Amino acid sequence: MDNSNLLVGLDIGTTSVKAVVADAGKVIGAVTTPNTGMRHGKIVDIDQTANAISRALKEIAEKTNANIYRVVTGIPVGMLQLETATGLTNVGENGQEVGNADVKRVLQAAVKSAVKDGREPISFLPSRFMIDGKTDVDDPRKMIAHSLAVQGILLTAPSGALHNIKKAIERAGYSNNFFVPTPLAIASVALDEGERTFGSIILDLGGGVTTATVIHEGQIKYANIDLEGGSDITNDISVVLSTSKKDAEQIKLDYGFALPSLASENDKFAVKSVGADGQKMVDEVYLSEIINARLVQTITRIGKGLAKHEALKLPGGIIITGGSSLLQGIDNLVANGLNVKARIYQPDQMGMRTPIYAAAYGIVNYAYKMSDIDYLVASAIYGNNILGELEEVEQENVKISKRPAPTSETEPKEAYNRHKMPRSEKASEDKEENNTKNNSKGIKNFFKKFFD
Repeated sequence: MDNSNLLVGLDIGTTSVKAVVADAGKVIGAVTTPNTGMRHGKIVDIDQTANAISRALKEIAEKTNANIYRVVTGIPVGMLQLETATGLTNVGENGQEVGNADVKRVLQAAVKSAVKDGREPISFLPSRFMIDGKTDVDDPRKMIAHSLAVQGILLTAPSGALHNIKKAIERAGYSNNFFVPTPLAIASVALDEGERTFGSIILDLGGGVTTATVIHEGQIKYANIDLEGGSDITNDISVVLSTSKKDAEQIKLDYGFALPSLASENDKFAVKSVGADGQKMVDEVYLSEIINARLVQTITRIGKGLAKHEALKLPGGIIITGGSSLLQGIDNLVANGLNVKARIYQPDQMGMRTPIYAAAYGIVNYAYKMSDIDYLVASAIYGNNILGELEEVEQENVKISKRPAPTSETEPKEAYNRHKMPRSEKASEDKEENNTKNNSKGIKNFFKKFFD
């Protein structure tokens, strides 16, 4: 098939690797494969992680009968750090029209000013551009200026951890085009406009790590990390029932409940215990009590951090995703335990209607909705030469829709600062209807040129 707009969103998790492939923004496939090369969100074996990535991408290529060239990978909140960044560049002594090269240059200055030793830039989120130090604009291109400044938030990740991720993808036989912050990716699909504006919490119940990310006024305000997840629940079941971790994981999925009150003592299943003759019978209530004990501990710890920052008062409540959200009753457990409304999010596309694909799907969605300025940011950080293509798109009078830039994450368990979010330009409905087909074509061509 034509691979011109094919893009894979890659979510490298502690217990599994998820990949979602989309063509021109439309999801056409999703896969998940086990991963044994990570522990608590960090790579401990590059080769094993590379094997998991390779299996996932090869499987999705076979499913879609396509070659995979373009990969965008999510970076978890636990690796991210937030830095305020500013940049300034001269445009022309006598004043001249701002072009893509000027914007890229000022973005590079901002990134360089804020990057610290031992860390690498992941993304930069401009909060505003300044023309000649006095005019506040969202997009300075084609405006007359003597100087151009930018203020915003730079997201960075540890160089060592980022190197391991890059190396694992390379050893799998692929190349990563750029990275996106996973919480922002999830927010782009899991939250509606009201939840992003008035405040919500994304609770990601991963295999090795549990994270809570607070979003308010379209910005990420706070993140709380707990180094326990679904694999710890599996380990508890394995120890208590004296069974293998493989069997414990399957038992959890087949018979486990987050709330023991939903289980029945009359419903029993056979367990093959190590050192025992034959199998023993265990009821669902006993199993669910094991699961519930670990969940309550984790959610209580997460809740303390959220309460300290008054996040539990936000009207959007908690949106739950991640593999452990498959446990029946988890939404009620969270809602009752933290005294807040809660719901589970899962993509509604056929073939990936499960919470485990929330991040990978969000990564694809986030990448396809990037604006002109977002692409220039990627160019400034990752070195992609796309300036000529941007100018060509402008000459065709095709405007890529602007996505309001969210705010980045800070270090785990640290508060987020408020920053002004760029204002989106409003176009008339008639103009949008007349240009719909041209916009679609322009985005498709632009996206292809960016990656090629």
